[in-house]
Amino acid sequence: MKLIRFGEYENEKPGLELENGTRIDVSAFGQDYDENFFASNGIEQLKTWLVENSSTCPEINKETRLGSPLCRPSKIVCVGLNYAKHAAESGMDIPSEPVLFFKATSAIVGPNDDLIIPKGSKKTDWEVELGVVIGKKASYVDQNQAMDYVSGYVLHNDYSEREYQLEREGQWVKGKSCDTFAPLGPFIATKDEINDPHNLNLWLKLNGQLMQNSNTSDFVFNIPELVSYISRFMTLLPGDIISTGTPFGVGLGLNPPKYLKPGDVVELGIDGLGSSKQQAKAYHKP
Repeated sequence: MKLIRFGEYENEKPGLELENGTRIDVSAFGQDYDENFFASNGIEQLKTWLVENSSTCPEINKETRLGSPLCRPSKIVCVGLNYAKHAAESGMDIPSEPVLFFKATSAIVGPNDDLIIPKGSKKTDWEVELGVVIGKKASYVDQNQAMDYVSGYVLHNDYSEREYQLEREGQWVKGKSCDTFAPLGPFIATKDEINDPHNLNLWLKLNGQLMQNSNTSDFVFNIPELVSYISRFMTLLPGDIISTGTPFGVGLGLNPPKYLKPGDVVELGIDGLGSSKQQAKAYHKP
């Protein structure tokens, strides 16, 4: 299934995107796509519910805004330098074990919402990433069982303010957590929708120019390794996201570096996970 959420910001309802591209409202199911949904085997319950109720689900207008397909998770755990060429362009060594940092969940927005460049920012950058959605509580998970804890996958643009990240006492989270810095979606693809998450093409364009073009086969650490490793240091809860890192082609790695400015348009996508588009806008005090 392809799980979507739609409607006004912070008032989204759950829905589904069908194989033919039609979107339907499943709010009558009675659960949003949150921690409780994933913890209570919500995907299988929803499948069962649809057998008798899909014909009565209202169709969603294609012009309706898509929100984040996940209702605010407990955490987004990000993996740094998980593609060898990206480590090289960043001037850093390939890590001997996963580099972890958090991204504030307040950064989450819909897939096509505007990117707001932070006040005073001069180094806002792009990063297309595969997000892994956790399906059940995970603590000290063995690698050979790790995929059992994965519920699905989602497209993520891990926007980063490089000055905040790298020039202010090394606190990566400061460069990762600004409002609008975590567009998710358009949908969560349940695990059965993706044959091999370690062989997915991913790409990103800036104003129509291809900037990132790679494949998840280039991971330094694969998904079972990441789930197992992260679960040694913290309990992963249902609905949590592991963002698996970005390939080469970010603005930081260009010579000279290139960063986003108001009016820029960023488009990105991953095989089987759709595409998203954000327009950069300057910060204005509310």
